[in-house]
Amino acid sequence: MRDLFVTFVVIATLPIILAKPHIGIYVWSWLGYMNPHRLTWGFAYDFPFAEVVAITTILAIILTKEQKRIPWMRETVVLLMFVAWMFFTTFFADIPDAAWEKWDRVWKVQLFIFLTMMFITDPQRLRVLVWVIVVSLGFYGVKGGIFTINTGGSYLVLGPERSFLQTRGEIGTALNMVLPLMRYLQLTTDNKWVRYGLAIAMFLTVFAVVGTHSRGAFLGLVAVLLFLFVKSRKKVVLLAAGLLTAYMAVVFMPAEWAERMHTIQTYEEDASAMGRIEAWEDAVRVANASPLVGGGLEITAGRRATHSIYFQVLAEHGYVGLGFFLLLGILTWHSATWVRKRTKNHAELKWAGDLAAMLQVSIVAYAVGGAFISQAYFDFIYHIVAMIVIMRVMVAKKLAETEIEATSQGNSPGKAPRARRTLNGLGRRANRTRG
Repeated sequence: MRDLFVTFVVIATLPIILAKPHIGIYVWSWLGYMNPHRLTWGFAYDFPFAEVVAITTILAIILTKEQKRIPWMRETVVLLMFVAWMFFTTFFADIPDAAWEKWDRVWKVQLFIFLTMMFITDPQRLRVLVWVIVVSLGFYGVKGGIFTINTGGSYLVLGPERSFLQTRGEIGTALNMVLPLMRYLQLTTDNKWVRYGLAIAMFLTVFAVVGTHSRGAFLGLVAVLLFLFVKSRKKVVLLAAGLLTAYMAVVFMPAEWAERMHTIQTYEEDASAMGRIEAWEDAVRVANASPLVGGGLEITAGRRATHSIYFQVLAEHGYVGLGFFLLLGILTWHSATWVRKRTKNHAELKWAGDLAAMLQVSIVAYAVGGAFISQAYFDFIYHIVAMIVIMRVMVAKKLAETEIEATSQGNSPGKAPRARRTLNGLGRRANRTRG
């Protein structure tokens, strides 16, 4: 029955995608984050739904009369350079067959990140994308939270097999990343029942993260709660609710969970923690053997996994690749800060400031939790890059239009030339990216 349902939903969306390519971005994201086919037991489990949706979306892009523009911001350029560098290093991979197989998955993810920047062009489309991600990953947060409560925290919360969420550290980090987006939707919706539903989802998601028994995910959760307090509006209410939820989740868990978390302080006595440190040292040795290009994708196949996004990129793409990866994160954070500052006193753009702040918290979740998992190519972090780029373009354009309007009414003399230069710059950038 599940197989038929997933198949029916995907097939039903194909005609809509042909008419509206941005719907393909949503469906592809749903398949990538929720992996509904991995929750089936029949023919749908291995059916290439994502490929079908991707082909349909690309066909729709070819046929559509909608403008096709990629906003070439700093982040977009660095991301393209990083992708190109990954392609280049694959030619020198120590395990060529495994590397090219992994590259086949990596470039498809990146293609849809660029398509996201091309077709998610207004606030409403962006908000729908946020909802798709929240519902897709929130499903596992709610499901995992209920499972943790029902089992007394004695069993691990895991994601579907053969997905980005399959291990406890991976699903824990993904759930930490989606928590801030739940908070964003809660802040910006007018429907009180939706706000209540999101509050329950956040409560259960915290229990799900704790229920993974992952130390990296737990550290990520602590960081998320701290930065949610720093970045979010209505801090007092959020702090009280967050601390109460975290306290309830920790107290609820069995004694063996507490013992495992305690090893964070005594990592040198824990075999698993020491194994990670040895894996990081091994990654450095691989990179030092070939500092420019590293060992290529899947260098860890048949050997110890890196258990870190940073050491994974270092081992697979050398110090140059790690430089691109870190630079992308720094620039993205800076652009989110730019959006927050420019929208602080602009009521019409408050949504953008809230979303930028919450996306920064998601970056923190990935930066902390990612230090302990090998998920350098997880779609979510690159979708965050895309969303911040999209917002920066939207905000810059809106502020320039507002400034020109105020100037035309005689309220802000002397600012018209600067406003026109801003709009003209956006126009030239858009023209350069046409097609």
